[in-house]
Amino acid sequence: MPSHPIVELTSEASWAMVEDKFTPYGKEILAKLITFLEDDIIPATKLAHAQLPDDPERRWKTVIPVIEELKVKAKKLGLWNLFLSKAHYPEFGVPLSNIEYAVMAELLGRGGPIASQAVNCSAPDTGNMEVLARYGSREQQQKWLVPLLNGEIRSAFAMTERFVSSSDATNIRTSIRREGDEIVINGHKWWISGAGDPRTKVHIVMGKSDPGNKSAYNQQSVVLVPADAPGVKVPLSNLVLGWGKGFEIIQGRLGPGPQAALDTMLQRVTDPSRKTFGKYLYEHGTVVADIAKSRAEIESGRLLVLSAALMIDKYKAKGALKEIGIAKFVVPSMALGVIDRAMQSFGAEGVSQDQNLAETWAGIRTLRIADGPDAVHIQQVGQRELKRAPALAKKTAEMKKKEIAILEKAHL
Repeated sequence: MPSHPIVELTSEASWAMVEDKFTPYGKEILAKLITFLEDDIIPATKLAHAQLPDDPERRWKTVIPVIEELKVKAKKLGLWNLFLSKAHYPEFGVPLSNIEYAVMAELLGRGGPIASQAVNCSAPDTGNMEVLARYGSREQQQKWLVPLLNGEIRSAFAMTERFVSSSDATNIRTSIRREGDEIVINGHKWWISGAGDPRTKVHIVMGKSDPGNKSAYNQQSVVLVPADAPGVKVPLSNLVLGWGKGFEIIQGRLGPGPQAALDTMLQRVTDPSRKTFGKYLYEHGTVVADIAKSRAEIESGRLLVLSAALMIDKYKAKGALKEIGIAKFVVPSMALGVIDRAMQSFGAEGVSQDQNLAETWAGIRTLRIADGPDAVHIQQVGQRELKRAPALAKKTAEMKKKEIAILEKAHL
């Protein structure tokens, strides 16, 4: 039986582990995505960059034409909203599991930022659509979710604030309070994901609505703010889920790659025109060892992500917090190391715009902050592990008793 084309882009071993978890539909969509990526998305990458003006004033008002063309084709092919599983979002989702999408998401990383946009699977819209699909009212879904699902608009997520450590959401200072039939929002947000896109029509804003609440996790609320809202007032109907539900919503929201960098490195170090001192680059120093390290790290990182995806499929995001947390602090750092080795093989060219490695490195480096600082994920995973200590101590004590009993029986 012929193997799936995904094997050439990932590995035989990883596909063998997940193949039986793919439906025939999932396999078909995956094959279509590979073809679309290789025939349409990757060849259009340079054109997309060329269509983005250098002029700052025009740059932030431009919608890249080739991406819009790719979106039309993706819709016709059925490669649309792949991230939103029907199992968790029956009304709005597609018949794919999280583990099926995890494999597809790695592929999209090969196409850089334009790939995820082309199939409407781009942050922060993905997380925002999940918020609206899970927690939004019918009115909010019709007004904001449907246009987002159709790719007609984009959205922003506003949580980070300038003068506080926003990785701890209990520090948020932006106030959200009710005045009659309106909500008044007052605060200073920055690094707002998605705010610069001219298509952005709505901001999902987290703020503090009940600072006096005894529970630090019931003080926050989430509000939908239209991008063109005059001033800081929005209708009461823009409150998501209810007062004090901010943390519940954010926890529910938890939900360009190293493989491409390694492929680029392999081509570089085996290129006859790049020989030095009569040898291929891979024949020098630790290049072969670097290739092996990158291969091993990619495989281990992939398995972490697939493990988290499988746990989400089985127990939803709240039941997979440990696996998600581990992947979030391990995988970006792994990717940076792989890309760094690839950059090194190119010398000065590796940090120039002649290759996309430096741009990819910078994009992934931001994930170690934008998706929650590593320290926060590490702390949460460590605290979860510490909860296992009492049970381990009890088990060890019981084992010790059995050991003593056996020794006594043997008169030792």
